[in-house]
Amino acid sequence: QVQLVESGGGLVQAGGSLRLSCAASGSTVSTNAMAWYRQTPGKQRELVARINPGGSTSYADSVKGRFTISRDNAKNTVYLQMNSLKAEDTAVYYCNTVTVVPILTIHWGQGTQVTVSS
Repeated sequence: QVQLVESGGGLVQAGGSLRLSCAASGSTVSTNAMAWYRQTPGKQRELVARINPGGSTSYADSVKGRFTISRDNAKNTVYLQMNSLKAEDTAVYYCNTVTVVPILTIHWGQGTQVTVSS
């Protein structure tokens, strides 16, 4: 059973920083692509950042240069370092992974709220 548990959200002023954590169990962050998504009310969930098993990363244009996704294999945890936060970064942030055994399954964490005050 795959479980993803996010933490680290909160209230921060514009220009500030936060680091989100996603602790995984039942799945290995080093062998599965891991991603962060975010969602605001009335909008679709959007991909923020992804890290692939080989370590390559990709980002939404809106966060490039400000956010960094990384992982700690020993802790089986993925992080999202968010710097120079803007009011438009306010959202619920979700950790995500996909497993293929025994069947293709998409897994989500419970989400963590990030609120950036302007």
